[in-house]
Amino acid sequence: MRRDELRQPLRKRGAFEKLWAKRPSALLAASLAAALLLGLSTLWLLRTPYPYAGEPVVMVKIPPVEVLQTASTDPAPEVAAEPAEKPDDGERQKVQILEAAPQETVETEAAIIVSPRRTLKPAPVAEVSEAGPYGVLPRIGSGNRKPQNVYARPVSAGIIHSDMPKVAILLGGMGLNAELTKKATSTLPGEVTFAFAPYGEDLQVQVNRARAQGHEIMLQLPLEPFGYPAANPGPKTLMASADAKTNLDALAWHMGRFAGYTGIINYMGALRPVLAEMKKRGLVFLDDGVANRSMSAHIGELLGLPVKSGAKVIDADPAQQSIEQALDELEAEAKANGFAIGTGTGLDVTIDAVDEWSRSLAEKGILLVPVSAAYRGRAG
Repeated sequence: MRRDELRQPLRKRGAFEKLWAKRPSALLAASLAAALLLGLSTLWLLRTPYPYAGEPVVMVKIPPVEVLQTASTDPAPEVAAEPAEKPDDGERQKVQILEAAPQETVETEAAIIVSPRRTLKPAPVAEVSEAGPYGVLPRIGSGNRKPQNVYARPVSAGIIHSDMPKVAILLGGMGLNAELTKKATSTLPGEVTFAFAPYGEDLQVQVNRARAQGHEIMLQLPLEPFGYPAANPGPKTLMASADAKTNLDALAWHMGRFAGYTGIINYMGALRPVLAEMKKRGLVFLDDGVANRSMSAHIGELLGLPVKSGAKVIDADPAQQSIEQALDELEAEAKANGFAIGTGTGLDVTIDAVDEWSRSLAEKGILLVPVSAAYRGRAG
């Protein structure tokens, strides 16, 4: 207390004076201000969103997506081979029909770079279907739309009319072994065509699974072979000795097993009434080339039915080396004649051999195409 305060007369101090007398020192005031600032800063940090707080963060530069290259080539944007007969997008049957996924293409003269898979619509498509005694049967729809075109894998006009040698591969026996069918469906390029036998289980499911991966489908029909009954294709074989009504009933059974096929490939033999029925229903016929004495091409010409024959059975000897040699010979056939069809069976060794072989086609300048391409353009 200062001396001058002792000399002042006694009086009662006001509230302001009492507070002022108790004011903090400059050091204490600075300390309180710093504490307040720290508290406000902590509150602000707690209320600020920061999702990676306390966690390590790695920054990675993502390179551009590389376009995949397949054995297929496509010198023009993908279009239906016959616009007047492309699949209908309107009427639908009870089975749900999905839209086909668009295919992205980047074209060069030597090879085509395409998306690895092209989804085909599930079958049946109502426009080319009708009820039969044993299941859905194919038919020619309005505007002359035919199953051979509606169910075909679209191929551009550039490929159809290209001068490059073309090879088509058809593997039969599909649907009998579900595991091998699944392997072929997911492993082989979509350009490889499958022939489903009518004796498997859940055939429509397996067929639509294959179509979802881009594979074109044919029906493998058991026709009476030379040497029957020692060589017996299976139940309800269409017999040369049977009357037309019996054979057509058996044909309806086979055709009603599943839907979605562009045509029929014989499993031995050929019968005129059967080929006439295929012509009526807008299908094509492929002779597997096993029987040298087959009359299918001659009968097809008389009926006006599109008929083609396989140039080589690639797994007549089901050994890896033999299949590779057969595929080499098929390439030579394609280079000599412009188009060659190879047929085989969906064996494990055949699937592996075709998968490996297909990867080398682009560098050889050979186009891998579905079987339906053989019935169009120059090949047709």
